[in-house]
Amino acid sequence: QVQLVESGGGLVQAGGSLRLSCAASGRIFSINTMGWYRQVPGKQRELVTNITRRGSTNYADSVKGRFTISRDNAKNTVYLQMNNLKPEDTAVYYCNADRITYVGGTYYLDSWGQGTQVTVSS
Repeated sequence: QVQLVESGGGLVQAGGSLRLSCAASGRIFSINTMGWYRQVPGKQRELVTNITRRGSTNYADSVKGRFTISRDNAKNTVYLQMNNLKPEDTAVYYCNADRITYVGGTYYLDSWGQGTQVTVSS
């Protein structure tokens, strides 16, 4: 069973920073694209940013210039550095991995973390 464990959420004032982490556990051979999504009550989950295994990145327009995604393939971990946070960034942030392949060949598609709350006060 895939386990993606997120950490780093919390409460911060507008203009502040937070760093989220998401680690995949197990004997992993490779992970393709990893990303961060966010969701507020009553709205659909939306893509914030993602990064391929080789490091190509993609950002939602609303976070460009403020958020930075990175990953450590050796640690099977993806990070999200969030700077200059705004109240509209308040949401539950979810980590996603589109394909995780384990040693032995088993793979899982579209895996999600449990979510971490980010609250930005004005």
